[in-house]
Amino acid sequence: MYCPFCSAQDTKVIDSRLVAEGSQVRRRRSCNECHERFTTFEAAELVMPRLIKSDGRREPFNDDKLLVGINRALEKRPVSIEDIESAVNKLKSTLRATGEREVESKMVGELVMELLKSLDKIAYIRFASVYRSFEDVKEFGEEIAKLDK
Repeated sequence: MYCPFCSAQDTKVIDSRLVAEGSQVRRRRSCNECHERFTTFEAAELVMPRLIKSDGRREPFNDDKLLVGINRALEKRPVSIEDIESAVNKLKSTLRATGEREVESKMVGELVMELLKSLDKIAYIRFASVYRSFEDVKEFGEEIAKLDK
């Protein structure tokens, strides 16, 4: 690790501890040349699979796009931000756990629907109505009936 003060290559780790619920390592370092101290953070770089859209296009996984869709469905619903973040992290872990480099966007949509079903039934119906392109009230009724089972 280069020293940010004098650019020397020779630095040593003084202290290490886990932070961010164990997903990062905080390292306190000291430069062997200028003796300045500084802190670094280390985290695993986890690669999300690319998405295969229904028309065959491929695009990178987009966290922002995922969150916009989920937040739109959960708008004005009593679900905490912590619950949303936890569920999204679980969804992303599920996608990474497939071990695939590419997954169909349909799979992500289904995972989002399961996530919303566990968080809030109304948000689930909102998302499902757009995702599955409901065309009449009957389709809403059928989906609600499935939830009651």
